Amino acid sequence: MSIYSRVDMTHSSVTQLPLSRSEQKRQQVLVAAIDLFCRQGFPHTSMDEVAKLAGVSKQTVYSHYGSKDELFVAAIESKCVGHNLNDDLLSDPTKPESALTQFALQFGEMIVSPEAITVFKACVAQSESHPEVSQLFFDAGPKHIVGLLADYLVTVEVLGQYRFGNAHHSAVRLCLMLFGELKLKLELGLAADELVGDRNEYILGCADMFLKAHRV
Repeated sequence: MSIYSRVDMTHSSVTQLPLSRSEQKRQQVLVAAIDLFCRQGFPHTSMDEVAKLAGVSKQTVYSHYGSKDELFVAAIESKCVGHNLNDDLLSDPTKPESALTQFALQFGEMIVSPEAITVFKACVAQSESHPEVSQLFFDAGPKHIVGLLADYLVTVEVLGQYRFGNAHHSAVRLCLMLFGELKLKLELGLAADELVGDRNEYILGCADMFLKAHRV
């Protein structure tokens, strides 16, 4: 894991600065938690195990994340950030074709990643005994991303070239279109190698169809 991830915006060129010792430990905790949540599931992962795998004290874990719930949410959010699914991606309403196509590619890649599939399957398997885990996952992942997308669609519609009607419904439709056959097969544990090569073509087709359907 690289310790160089902060960007110094005071220079004309991008300069990476080393993380502070505290930030390094925070990242160690987060990486360890993601590993354990994926391998063991939320209910079977303890903060003691996270601390041990991260190579820090339990006190250090709690100094960065106040509870296991908070750590789980941070783990989900970090995967969204890792795939650039944030405000920056959907910041320019004057270029919806570019922004929504890029969103489709990034979102489409994230939802079929091994970590996303593993956590989703674990949440489904434990939904009756631990419904709170499913709620945490939904709020930090799907609900958050749909909210970002819906807010962006509202700003695009103001410019008059597109009409989305209910922005939330439109955002949900696009996200569900992007799931595709590949995600379904992976969730069911079925072989899906034949679909991987066509994934980008499918994603781009969804984005194009969505834009054409809503263009004035």
